[in-house]
Amino acid sequence: MDKGIEHLVSARKSLRASLEKSKALGVSLEKAGPRLEEINQRLPSMEVAIRPIRAETDALDAVGGHINRAVVPAAAVLKVFDAIHGLEKSLSDPQSNLPGYLSVLKRLVEALGFLGENCGMAIQWLADIVEYLEDNKVADSRFISSLKKALNNLRELESGEEKGHLDGGLLEVALDRLENEFRRLLTEFSVPLPLPSPAMAGEQPSIAPSPLPVPVIQKLQVILGRLVVYERLEKCISIYVEVRSSNVRASLQALNLDYLEISVSEFNNAASIEGYIAQWGKHLEFAMKHLFEAEYKLCNDVFERMGSDVCKNCFPKIAAQAGILAFLQFGKTVTESKKDPIKLLKLLDIFASLNNLRLDFNRLFGGAACAEIQNMTRDLIKRVIGGACEIFWELSVQVKLQRQTPPPSDCGIPRVVTFITSYCNELLGDQYKPILTQVLVIERSWKQEKFQERILITELLNLVKDIELNLDAWSKGYEDTVSSYVFSMNNHWHLFKYLKGTKLGNLLGDPWLSEHEQYKDYYSAMFLRESWGRLPALLSREGLILFSGGRATARNLVKQRLKAFNEAFDEMYLKQSSFVIMDKDLRDKMCQAVIQTIVPVYRSYMQNYGPLVEQDQSASKYAKYTAQSLEKMLNNLFVPKPVKQGSFKMRQPSGKFNLVDPTSPTVPKSA
Repeated sequence: MDKGIEHLVSARKSLRASLEKSKALGVSLEKAGPRLEEINQRLPSMEVAIRPIRAETDALDAVGGHINRAVVPAAAVLKVFDAIHGLEKSLSDPQSNLPGYLSVLKRLVEALGFLGENCGMAIQWLADIVEYLEDNKVADSRFISSLKKALNNLRELESGEEKGHLDGGLLEVALDRLENEFRRLLTEFSVPLPLPSPAMAGEQPSIAPSPLPVPVIQKLQVILGRLVVYERLEKCISIYVEVRSSNVRASLQALNLDYLEISVSEFNNAASIEGYIAQWGKHLEFAMKHLFEAEYKLCNDVFERMGSDVCKNCFPKIAAQAGILAFLQFGKTVTESKKDPIKLLKLLDIFASLNNLRLDFNRLFGGAACAEIQNMTRDLIKRVIGGACEIFWELSVQVKLQRQTPPPSDCGIPRVVTFITSYCNELLGDQYKPILTQVLVIERSWKQEKFQERILITELLNLVKDIELNLDAWSKGYEDTVSSYVFSMNNHWHLFKYLKGTKLGNLLGDPWLSEHEQYKDYYSAMFLRESWGRLPALLSREGLILFSGGRATARNLVKQRLKAFNEAFDEMYLKQSSFVIMDKDLRDKMCQAVIQTIVPVYRSYMQNYGPLVEQDQSASKYAKYTAQSLEKMLNNLFVPKPVKQGSFKMRQPSGKFNLVDPTSPTVPKSA
């Protein structure tokens, strides 16, 4: 019994011990699981590591030399690549040290050249060693596959578009910064040219100095020399044109050129258009002599090493963008405006300005790249010459057409007379005669006709003859002869006085002038005789001999005669109050002549016979005036009202221009 229990106890202990060992073994197995997994994962690499041991002895002996031959050039390439990226800090800003920047850029280019030449060879040598490892089974297949994939990537980079980015884009960034420095130098040192002082306005404009300092030009040339290698010349030209044209525009803006944008309709209504054209000539000369001349020279200096074609293509773009086309367009607008004799003078002003700048235009804009400017200039000159000649040849026709119009109601001088006489003198003056002659010569040459030297003189003299015929026709257009006499006196005196001593008067000659002076004297005498000269006879003394018993009869005669005089005087004064005598000297002379015709006779009459009616209750009815009041009234005769002076207004029916309101009076310029 006891032994059985002992056996049970012993068995229990044995089982318990076995359980403890099983638990310990389970814990040990659990801990060993990750280690076994790690060993399992390391087995392939261990297999690869020991594979060479399994390779043939000859292959293992030769692999070292193959690897060294491939690794040496590859290592050199990597070393250069590292050196390239070491240059990045030195290529951060060309402004502080442009020569140093360009020197580093040169080293970068040389390094990239080395990479470009040696990368392919290094890749090929690496491919050879990979092929050797694969053929001799020195390396694992997965390792060989990984190497092949890396080599393929290198070949694609080396042979494709990315070949130029072996530096990671550093060269492009460096060149962009060089472009920015090119722009900065231009922008910082491009300053609008100051306007000439008023004191120098009358002097001949001098050629402007270079608008950029010489050191800046030299830097621009160096930058261009480097950028042109990388096909960035067009970009540099674009930057240059943008900056310099903007600078020229800024210089021109100070001239207040808003008038260049005026439309044809605005032009026709503008009161100050003559001033605009005068400004246009001065501003165009300033732009050509000072601005575009300087830009042309600067363009040649900056792009000197790029060849003459570069400058010839660059400068026209600057001129066009800066505003030369706006100047030419303004001239075209003038030619398209309504026809007017004054427009002829303005067209001649435009031609003179263009002709004075002809050599400058030919030199600055003579290249093929300036085709647009050349075409606009030629078109403008053609329009100016054609328009000026059309107006000039049409003047005589227009003057003749005025004969059909009624004469001026105030018996004054028609505007066509004062205008044409003054106008002809202007055309004969030193300012316009040579220009008009040149214009007529060009027009005749276009028509293949020979220009006659006296054609201009002859045409102007014909205008004066037409004026004379008009005056004769107008003088016959009045219903009463007195008005005709005043009209003729006014106009003949104007032709004599305001042409004497002038260029036109000298051409007409002294006999012609004297003839008109004599006509003036004749018509003034006829005017006095047929008008005021009739009044003194109304104050007759016949039948007024005072005798005893005849006083009442005398009083009645005096009343009748004073009444007749007053009525005739009032009627004549009222009618002639609308008459004008334009010339002050002639007006004063005629007033005195009228006074001397009337006042002395009236004064004497009233002294002798006035007392007969002065005591009468109706004395004021007959003794209406005193000698002093008559003199005062007569001194106020013939005074012209202020009128606006101007040219003819013109219209264009059926393609011709006509003069509107040509007979309205105007004050001569020299009155």
